[in-house]
Amino acid sequence: MSLTHVKGKNKGRVVLYALSTCVWCKKTKRLLEQLGVAFDYVYVDLLAGAEKELILADMARHTSTRAFPTMVINNGTVIQGYQEKRIREVLG
Repeated sequence: MSLTHVKGKNKGRVVLYALSTCVWCKKTKRLLEQLGVAFDYVYVDLLAGAEKELILADMARHTSTRAFPTMVINNGTVIQGYQEKRIREVLG
């Protein structure tokens, strides 16, 4: 998968599915950076073909709603949309 890794404190596996044009996705990514958390992210709208389908299928394993941003923590906790308080609770 085409995930980009951002170094930081290990809080478990954190994956952010985002769109490059989404204001809330950018805010979520910025919040993770401010918290100093290690995470992987992918801009789904910049992918094509089989690679995009693979990422969307991975997202679908965690949630039936295709909403952005979607963050998956330790393959279990799913946070959709910009939820600063919830993100801080789980990762802060």
